[in-house]
Amino acid sequence: MKKTLLFLSFIFLIVGGLFFSSNQTVPNVDFTTLKGEKLSLEKLRGKPVVVTFWATDCENCLKEIPLFIDLHEHYHAQGLEILGVSMYYDPPNHVIEFNKLRPLPYFVTLDIEAKFSQAFGNVKVTPTTFLLDSKGKIVWQKVGLIERSELQPLIEKLLQEN
Repeated sequence: MKKTLLFLSFIFLIVGGLFFSSNQTVPNVDFTTLKGEKLSLEKLRGKPVVVTFWATDCENCLKEIPLFIDLHEHYHAQGLEILGVSMYYDPPNHVIEFNKLRPLPYFVTLDIEAKFSQAFGNVKVTPTTFLLDSKGKIVWQKVGLIERSELQPLIEKLLQEN
């Protein structure tokens, strides 16, 4: 009985979190990419942005990387930005080494102080992905492995609206 209540509470928190932050504008967060570029969420406004929270030891996160690379290749020229946020608990040297072995074409940043995690509602589970519109509002989010069929039509719609 206790396990069932605990499980249901966990599901409630995840589902509740999905609806709580939808259509919310994300606060500005400054960051430095692994390539040394200084950016902020504010500077990315005017474009749709995919923000994905990941970790180098997360199997589903690694499965999603080819999708993000492909989306970047197909839609970056049209204005899409993708930001991979390495979780605060992922050792920075693991992320840096991973990126040396498999350079990612989109922005990647370390969230050592959990600023991004907090700005997006205290993200703790990976993968967690958000889609922001050009005004910086969360229009879609998902905890867990994403499929192209879920995200691509939303990206295309936002790009058409710009």
